[in-house]
Amino acid sequence: MKREKSGLTVIEILVVVSIIAILVGILLPALRMVQNTAKAVKQQAQFTAIDLGLAAFRGDYGDYPPSNWWNPTIPGPQNYCGAQKLAEALLGWDLLGFHPDSAWRGDGLDAQGGPDTYDPLGTYSPAVRQENLKKRRDRYIELDGANAFRLGESTAGLRDGLFVSTAGAWGGQPLAPNTHVLCDVYEVPERKMMLTDGRSVVPGTPILYYRANPSSKTIDSTGTGTVEPEDRIYNVRDNVPLISFGRLADAAKLPANRQKHPLDMTSPAGWAVDFYDYIRDPKVQARRWPYRPDSYLLISAGPDGLYGTPDDIRNFGKR
Repeated sequence: MKREKSGLTVIEILVVVSIIAILVGILLPALRMVQNTAKAVKQQAQFTAIDLGLAAFRGDYGDYPPSNWWNPTIPGPQNYCGAQKLAEALLGWDLLGFHPDSAWRGDGLDAQGGPDTYDPLGTYSPAVRQENLKKRRDRYIELDGANAFRLGESTAGLRDGLFVSTAGAWGGQPLAPNTHVLCDVYEVPERKMMLTDGRSVVPGTPILYYRANPSSKTIDSTGTGTVEPEDRIYNVRDNVPLISFGRLADAAKLPANRQKHPLDMTSPAGWAVDFYDYIRDPKVQARRWPYRPDSYLLISAGPDGLYGTPDDIRNFGKR
């Protein structure tokens, strides 16, 4: 009796494999698009939480938190830029809530250089510490969803900060390493951190914060040069030291022209983006005019981790 052959021929197997490959090729881009959309929605939700927190802060104190960084006319250390001040306002310098007497200093001290706000020197007794905490405001956003990270690494030998060093920023001014910034939802795997409690976390890129100067009527960055940045509606300097550190990913693995952010004031010609054009509202044709001239700007670097590129997530306009 002749035995019948069973199974698939080589040709049939190749046909099946080809069909599977075609289906995967069709589904992967669709899946990637869904993932990107979900991330963008999550980032907008984080912005909404920040918006609500800033509105509550303004209700308590009459204005939004400052974002100013460096003014060449002011002597002394200036190591506290807009992104850091946003984190303090919403969470507190030490993440335990904002102190109403804050002097907005990177070292957490009061206006006279003493510990009467956040006690960064650890000199308070337990009883005084409790009284200090009673003066604080509750956090304006939930800490769990704030994506707050230290700016610099500690001396414990752990990768527990965004940057190995916060020295030598634009203008030669370092940033305070023990302060915090709010990071976006686009994780940077190369910066995976090991915290002191043994947990590992993956941060996003810091969210930039600029507060408007409503008394100003210009955003001009060209011309006679008589309008100083601090006298414009928005000041390009407010986050430039943070931007000048470069992309959060491992720079050694990136092409030279992808290490710097296009919004960096020292970016190469042809790659740089003029900040004042970046924030310009195209609907206003009579003159250059920014979005949100009476409030503030928020900028996430988006999936590519670079500020000033088309995938940025912002609370103003579209890229």
